[in-house]
Amino acid sequence: MVEFTAVVSYRDGKSESVKVGAQESSRLLGLRIGDTLDGAVIGKKDYSMTIVGGSDSAGFPMRRHIQGGGLVRILFRDRKGINHKVLRRGSVITESIAQVNLVAKKKE
Repeated sequence: MVEFTAVVSYRDGKSESVKVGAQESSRLLGLRIGDTLDGAVIGKKDYSMTIVGGSDSAGFPMRRHIQGGGLVRILFRDRKGINHKVLRRGSVITESIAQVNLVAKKKE
């Protein structure tokens, strides 16, 4: 199985990095950007987590509007109006993802 690094951001502006083992990471596979999960998956029982992004082992970021979990070349326009083709990863968490970004919200 695969192991992830989960970067958890809190409402007070602080963040922490949590290693997610192989057994817990199987619960994250197949989830998409915007999905909510229980914080107990990564050891934070009092929180619910929302997936807001991530990146693969090569550093390519995930994008919300790209379907699936593969690499895709998209056309990107910079501030000067020049078009570039860039590689981006899809919005689904797969085994190629190395880091998952999460936002923590206190359970009520």
